[in-house]
Amino acid sequence: MTKEVVPLTEAFYEQPTLELAKALLGCLLVRESTEGMAAGYIVESEAYIGPEDRATHSFNNKRTARTEIMFHHSGLAYTYLMHTHCLFNVVSGGEEKPEAILIRALEPVYGIDLMRKRRGIEDLTKLTNGPGKLIKSLAITMGDYGCSMTKPPLYIAKGFCPESISAGKRIGIDNSGEARDYPWRFWVTNNKFVSRHQKSELVFFQNPPGRADSSLLPGGFIHLT
Repeated sequence: MTKEVVPLTEAFYEQPTLELAKALLGCLLVRESTEGMAAGYIVESEAYIGPEDRATHSFNNKRTARTEIMFHHSGLAYTYLMHTHCLFNVVSGGEEKPEAILIRALEPVYGIDLMRKRRGIEDLTKLTNGPGKLIKSLAITMGDYGCSMTKPPLYIAKGFCPESISAGKRIGIDNSGEARDYPWRFWVTNNKFVSRHQKSELVFFQNPPGRADSSLLPGGFIHLT
């Protein structure tokens, strides 16, 4: 861990899940290992909100060995296997509120050569533009299940504040009833590292300093529908 890259505190993760999913955009996801540090700005996320969300592993308060960590405090890593890929989520919502945020894409920043070695490809835009790809690039594994995101080796640090955030339907959940239509996927507008581009249903703009607006959202954003 360098002086410039410092983990965010537990207080950051205490935001409501939908707000945290937006606040994570622009933050730096860091993985330290014996091979070196690999990190990238989070540019795409998806929120999954517990017992009422049919797309969530914890729908109907389903508590299993896999979902157990979702019932713990916010700011922990929730990793799980999907087909042959390990996927990475940040636990949110607070204790006994099984919610999480899937990290879908990163913009590579540190350790790019290491990422290329791990992925076996050279194209920068394809290293981390998907939830399975970023896991391989950063060497996140099932062994990271339950680890705190506030300290090495796997943590999230301050990055940049996006000027605009787009929101739309989540991906790959067509069999989840009405939940498939929830606009709970968020991405940095027009970022070339996003996994899949689609027409946004909502756009959030960073609120200009000193502006008072009735549509002001937590985090200093206003939204246009």
